Amino acid sequence: MTKKRSIVVRSQKTSVTLEKEFWQCLKDIARSRQTTLTELVGAIDAARTTSNLSSAIRVFVLDHYRARAGNVGAAAVPNSD
Repeated sequence: MTKKRSIVVRSQKTSVTLEKEFWQCLKDIARSRQTTLTELVGAIDAARTTSNLSSAIRVFVLDHYRARAGNVGAAAVPNSD
């Protein structure tokens, strides 16, 4: 099931539709990086090469977990420490 949420990205309100599992993973990644969900989505938005923010988030989450598993394709957004 997908869930649509409004989020502010670079001072603009936008809607993002993701499956609940992706929302949970994104929250977990933000927590592990000690950043907010808004800041993480903003960084993903700034680094994306696709026109669709929802797709960019899905690819980011996939890359994040691939990198943790030791596979090639580290997450494209650096830690925001």
